[in-house]
Amino acid sequence: MLIPGMEEQLNKIPGFCENEKGVVPCNILVGYKAVYRLCFGLAMFYLLLSLLMIKVKSSSDPRAAVHNGFWFFKFAAAIAIIIGAFFIPEGTFTTVWFYVGMAGAFCFILIQLVLLIDFAHSWNESWVEKMEEGNSRCWYAALLSATAMNYLLSLVAVVLFFVYYTHPASCSENKAFISVNMLLCLGASVMSILPKIQESQPRSGLLQSSVITVYTMYLTWSAMTNEPETNCNPSLLSIIGYNTTSTIPKEGQSVQWWHAQGIIGLILFLLCVFYSSIRTSNNSQVNKLTLTSDESTLIEDGGARSDGSMEDGDDVHRAVDNERDGVTYSYSFFHFMLFLASLYIMMTLTNWYRYEPSREMKSQWTAVWVKISSSWIGIVLYVWTLVAPLVLTNRDFD
Repeated sequence: MLIPGMEEQLNKIPGFCENEKGVVPCNILVGYKAVYRLCFGLAMFYLLLSLLMIKVKSSSDPRAAVHNGFWFFKFAAAIAIIIGAFFIPEGTFTTVWFYVGMAGAFCFILIQLVLLIDFAHSWNESWVEKMEEGNSRCWYAALLSATAMNYLLSLVAVVLFFVYYTHPASCSENKAFISVNMLLCLGASVMSILPKIQESQPRSGLLQSSVITVYTMYLTWSAMTNEPETNCNPSLLSIIGYNTTSTIPKEGQSVQWWHAQGIIGLILFLLCVFYSSIRTSNNSQVNKLTLTSDESTLIEDGGARSDGSMEDGDDVHRAVDNERDGVTYSYSFFHFMLFLASLYIMMTLTNWYRYEPSREMKSQWTAVWVKISSSWIGIVLYVWTLVAPLVLTNRDFD
């Protein structure tokens, strides 16, 4: 829908893109507004399934069959809702859906932050364990190199931010964002190696802090690329030497169908989904978030299979219903995660632009503050993982 020239191709279909007899005009079928409507259909499909799956406790519930089957009808329903979304009257739809998408994308960013913090701690624990088991010099060098590389990338990012996204007499907001986030990351890094923190969490260290610092710098850059003031928000093409006047598409112009921050955002989204799919965290709360079951369930599944699903000497593996007594994850929350993911993809593909009555797609300060506040929340969450054992002394954080 964002590829340049798509509107011209649709115009070639007789009667398809004429604003007559209720037929949808082509400027709704292509560009950013088309992304809004397509993702609206997906989001509503997942939200309906999420509401339908509330309180499903086991696979014996009739609604569980909808979750685990009926694929043809679910695909047909999703396509029907998406097609129907293109016939919604414009009115205030795009503006209202922009704010809904922004709220959902913000929630999904918070989920990414939780997974990132869990990844940082898991990475550090894994390498420290290998360092303690043997060949300590090799693993210590790897740990030190990874930490140094992350901090070096963050330092280079800060320098480039000040060079390209600030000016001596203007861009005070960018100066504040860069400086505050740099100081917060520095404070979190120092806190991670304080004696009291090390005493309560011997495996906390600078590797986790460096990962959080890199991600915070990414969120800072992503926020600055959404500033409405173009002199404080140069496009990536202009930075690397290409002459570009504006990255904001106007009526009659082809939209720029790719943005550097959008591509990076989608890559992080895919990595987040991939990590949540393969990772079984040491933290039970993170397991609930990533919708993974614990090892005891898998062991019980293996026992159940040997009891009744296979005969002796039979090498054929048969499916086993391991959720007759209780589901291993929340069906409702699973679909709600996909609802939030649809909104995050929508905002990322449209670069968090909002459609204005002047028929332009513009960056908004709201998007800037959403991303900056999420970076602060991420640092707060990481600091809480450090100080929680000192504050909640009656709980076991092993």
